[in-house]
Amino acid sequence: MKLFILLPLLFSLSWSAITNGIVVDKATDKPISNAIIISGSKEYRSDCNGAFNVPSTPVIGVRAIGYDRQFYTTGGKIFLNRFIPKALYLSSFGANSSTLMGNAKRLIRTTEINALVIDVKMDRGQVAFKTTNNIANTIGAQKIIMFKDLKKFVADLHKENIYTIARIVSFKDTPFVTAYPQYGVKKSDGTLFKDKEGLYWIDPSYKEPYNYLLSIAEDAAQAGFDEIQFDYVRFPDRKGIKFSVDNTQANRVKAISGFLEAARIRLTPYNVFVSADIFGYVSWHDADIEIGQRVDALAPYVDYLSPMLYPSGFNAGIPGYPIPVNANYEIVKNSLDKALIKSANSPLNYRPWLQAFRDYAFDHRLYGAKEIRDQIRASENFGSCGWILWNPRNVYTSAGLIKR
Repeated sequence: MKLFILLPLLFSLSWSAITNGIVVDKATDKPISNAIIISGSKEYRSDCNGAFNVPSTPVIGVRAIGYDRQFYTTGGKIFLNRFIPKALYLSSFGANSSTLMGNAKRLIRTTEINALVIDVKMDRGQVAFKTTNNIANTIGAQKIIMFKDLKKFVADLHKENIYTIARIVSFKDTPFVTAYPQYGVKKSDGTLFKDKEGLYWIDPSYKEPYNYLLSIAEDAAQAGFDEIQFDYVRFPDRKGIKFSVDNTQANRVKAISGFLEAARIRLTPYNVFVSADIFGYVSWHDADIEIGQRVDALAPYVDYLSPMLYPSGFNAGIPGYPIPVNANYEIVKNSLDKALIKSANSPLNYRPWLQAFRDYAFDHRLYGAKEIRDQIRASENFGSCGWILWNPRNVYTSAGLIKR
């Protein structure tokens, strides 16, 4: 009789077991509040003392803004290492070039660079690895497989202590829209919209394409990337286009924030950091500048926002600085300050893109040591969680970088 009574109790306990722990800074042993705890498919947070109580699972994931991510099989005291990514961008082709990747790794060995942003879904909609989503093959997005074994590629970078960020170009996607024109952005006459490059865009107000985009992100997370970064997560910046909903700020912002919310939920089990690239001028406007990006609306769904703060991209200047290439520090610092006021979070929730290419909008100057260092100094004085250098040709030097 006693055994009969105990069995339901034991069954109940097995389903309600709790893992307790405290998350601390490995260097200082001080508690980390608001650390992210992943148990199963749900996200929890540590309290002001770093403590947490979550449902027990075989493995729990732990990460925090400004730190690394870890996986544990038990609770207790959990240590995170403070980590500030300082990254270079490489396209899929650059990452597979012995010359370009070799140069990037040399800079990682000899300078402060410690991270790489790698394209896995490219600007023209090509998916650079063999994805589990069969649609990619059907629509012609798998014609060139740059990464034969993405998991091994990421693992090899981790062996060299390189933080890995998977860049996913989201709504600019010619192969998908060609195959499914009903989901494309339209012109006012109902025909498909093409941008200046002749490329089609997915209409972000449709939810049906989300699964395709997020399955690619999920594959990248499964391959071991530390962070998934969504680029072109916006509506096209063009007049005279229409969407499946009324073209209003409320609808645009709802669509973009809704996509990022769906992305965070989909990626939760993998304990990866989630980030999104945004236009630089978004920092300066309360409205969404007609692309659906507002920092206050997007910030709750990502770990990091990455505004593209290339001085050459500020064609209209900023208040007090009409020629941005003469004000590299001010462009970056003032833009980040403005964004922070709007999002009301932490400077550590930002990691800006910085210019490491020749100016194209003003005097066509080369961006050398002073220009690059001024941008980095502005980012660091602001307190951001690192920065990313962009050169579309993937050609980088040690100019402006601190040597090891």
